[in-house]
Amino acid sequence: MDLTLLTMVGGGIVVGVGAAFTGLGGGFLIVPLLLYLGFSAQKAVGTSFLAILVISISALVAHNKLANVDYKYGLLLGLGGIIGAQVGARLVQYVPTASFKKIFAVVLVGLAAYLFLKK
Repeated sequence: MDLTLLTMVGGGIVVGVGAAFTGLGGGFLIVPLLLYLGFSAQKAVGTSFLAILVISISALVAHNKLANVDYKYGLLLGLGGIIGAQVGARLVQYVPTASFKKIFAVVLVGLAAYLFLKK
């Protein structure tokens, strides 16, 4: 089996566990993996969303069985997310991969600090 294929499947397993456990969606792990493998920022983000779609559907089914889904609020957040996703996809086209890596790192560190320090 090809090393890239094994990396993708193994990474998918890790992301699936992390996404279903934390609700973060997995992009915070998938995008750096794809950047490491040489993808452009734009292709890494787009490919990540396809993976997140598949992972999210699976996680939704599992959480639904445990009665951990509020469909009203989930759908309302999703409706807003549709608009935000269209804007974000167009904006990322104007950001060079090198700059994207720095912005992405700052966002991750900021989120980590917030979660760590929040009471």
